[in-house]
Amino acid sequence: MQENRLDIPQILSRLPLFQELGPDQIAVLEKACHERRLSKGEMLFQKGDPAKGFFVLVYGQIKLAFPSSQGNEKVVQIVGPRQSFGEAVMFLNKPCPVFAEGLEDSLLLHIGSGPVFELLEKDPTFARHMLAGLSMRLHSLVQDVETYSLRSSAQRVVGYLLQHCPQTGPCKGSFNISLPTSKQVIASRLNLTPETLSRIFHDLSANALIAVSGKQITIKDIAKLREFDL
Repeated sequence: MQENRLDIPQILSRLPLFQELGPDQIAVLEKACHERRLSKGEMLFQKGDPAKGFFVLVYGQIKLAFPSSQGNEKVVQIVGPRQSFGEAVMFLNKPCPVFAEGLEDSLLLHIGSGPVFELLEKDPTFARHMLAGLSMRLHSLVQDVETYSLRSSAQRVVGYLLQHCPQTGPCKGSFNISLPTSKQVIASRLNLTPETLSRIFHDLSANALIAVSGKQITIKDIAKLREFDL
């Protein structure tokens, strides 16, 4: 039985970074794409590896993290489908500052740097989109610094839970969410220890704001949880 081939032009054209590009531009990028399948727990690259392009995640989940000499790690980003990563390091022509590991079985596209630089030189529209994507990434990092500096541990957890709630519609009543990865990874992403995250979940449960069952979280009253986050 023949394996279904990926529709790479369609995948690329749906990315926020490339959604306004024309067919000719997408065709240039398609020639630079190589599929990479990653098993859960497998390393995509290590800290210090050379960056020869960037990645687009088709499906699965990837963890970007800093290692430490103590054996701990600091999770910088949890990458989901239709997200890209590695663009900034590609432009700097420096070694990767983080490692990338599959949190689930994943399929990625690696886009080589050569055709990207060629498009940047020839097409101002493409250059603007790349700059916009990198600017959004920088804005997210600034928000992280603000969160870790000015918000309490409990507020970080509440803010994270609210990110998974509907942003529109009625704000009353309960809502069920499923944590996208392990509590240990989420704790590291929020700059907390796993013990602190468990304690906060326990406190929120004791205050009848949430109910926890493994990775399943029931937010009992979204409005009250939002008030707690203020």
